[in-house]
Parts: sequence; C-alpha cells; structure tokens
Amino acid sequence: MNKLKDKIYYETEDFTLLLGDTFELLKDFPEKTIDVIFADPPYFLSDGGVTCHSGKQVSVNKAKWDQALTIEGKLKFHQDWIKACKKVLKDDGTIWISGTLHSIYAIGVALELEGFSIINNIIWQKPNPAPNLACRSFTHSTETIIWARKQLTKSKKGKHYFNYSVMKKENQNKQMKDVWTFEEEPKIWQIATTPKREKAFGKHPTQKPLRLLERILVASTKEGDIVLDPFSGSGTTGIACKLLNRKYVGIDNNEEYLELSKKRYEGVLNEKKL
Repeated sequence: MNKLKDKIYYETEDFTLLLGDTFELLKDFPEKTIDVIFADPPYFLSDGGVTCHSGKQVSVNKAKWDQALTIEGKLKFHQDWIKACKKVLKDDGTIWISGTLHSIYAIGVALELEGFSIINNIIWQKPNPAPNLACRSFTHSTETIIWARKQLTKSKKGKHYFNYSVMKKENQNKQMKDVWTFEEEPKIWQIATTPKREKAFGKHPTQKPLRLLERILVASTKEGDIVLDPFSGSGTTGIACKLLNRKYVGIDNNEEYLELSKKRYEGVLNEKKL
C-alpha cells in the first residue's frame, strides 16, 4: 500500500484510516489482499422528506453523500464501487453490504452484474423503529445485509470461510437463521440497537451497533485477517476488528468521521470506551 502513504489519516500496526475518495483510493490497493469487506454505502434517502426521532418530526436529510439518485444512478454507483472492491478482495474472501429497501435491490443486482454470488441476505429487525408518519403503509423496522462471494467462473464460486460452529453455539446450539432480532436487553444470541456508550466520542447518522459487526466478523473471518470498510463512517467495523484481533483498513472522505473513528479506537486502547 505504498501508493497510499499520502492518504493515511491515522495508522497503527492493525488499524489504518485513509482520507479520500473510495473510488480513487481503491485503484491503488494491491490486488487480492483483503479477506473480508463490510460496506454500509449511502442509502440515498436525503430527498427532503421527514421522519420521526425521539418523538419529534425531523428531516431525513443526512448529508450531501446521501442525496437521492435515480435508479440508474444508484445502479451505476453500486456497480462502480463493488467492481473496485472485487479487485482487492481475495478469491476466497467475502463481502457484506448493508442497506434498506431504498438501495438494497440495486445493490443485489450490482453484485451479480459484477461477478458475485449471493450467499445470504440477513434481515435484522429493530424493536423501536421510527413510526410511519403518513400512516399509509407498514412501519419500516428492518434492514438487510447481503453476504456474497466471488463467482470465479460460470460454474465455480470462491470457497468462503464460515464459522458455523460458533454461530450455532451463539444461537443456543441451533443453526442460526438469517433473521437477526434486535432487543433492548438482548439475550446472548441477540443484538441490541446502537447504545449510547458507543456514541461517547460523537455521533454518525447511520452508525451500526458494535455487536452486529462483531457477529459478522466472527462468522466470516479469522484472527489476523484483513478487513476493509470502504465507507468507514464512525469506524464501528474497525473497533470490532480491534476487539477481535483482526486488521482494519477504513476509507472515508470526511475528516470529521475519521477523527471520530480515531478517538473511538484510542478510547478502546486507553479507557475501554467505544
């Protein structure tokens, strides 16, 4: 990664943050060096609408990076970054992508067009979703995470890693299903929504809960593996990597978010805060 030295925002032996455009930076990554990719790309929800937060009506607009696109624009965006990620992913590596109904179908099509085979689509359910203000449809209470591997040839797929035994143990010694339930006070095999303690150093509008990333990484990586997050955000993927002894590379074009990620990482090192 010598070509990326001038893009390093923060670096330790096992935790690297890169400042810049994902599409440009991935061009300089060495090919087939990443074991697993987790991506939480823009959902393109910022279209001037409203939602409910803490009992108040608020704008859905998050930032420029989330501005609404046409379906053609969404598909091109996802194809472009997925194609760039495929180049750096090992042949036996896998990619996880999170999205809502506003983006996940375009992502699924983009994955298949760019030579990936879908392993699972994980549905994770939230116990306290924002109410539907219009009252003209069902309340949106889930998000989807697609897990996929490379389609090496027309008939040959990559041999991906899956830690089946640990996932089964975590689920009361039963096969874990592809629906993951969120609870305010979770049982051992359940996942809570992002708690306040994980926002001690600041907030990100689409921050994911740490336990979600921990489950994903335990399921699909080994200690020492290299994990890439091309839309690093608040750095939750990197914090999970540190706690689980994986190596992390995160990319974001927002210096404020990278600083938040740095503080969270140093908090884990020095104070055990998240």
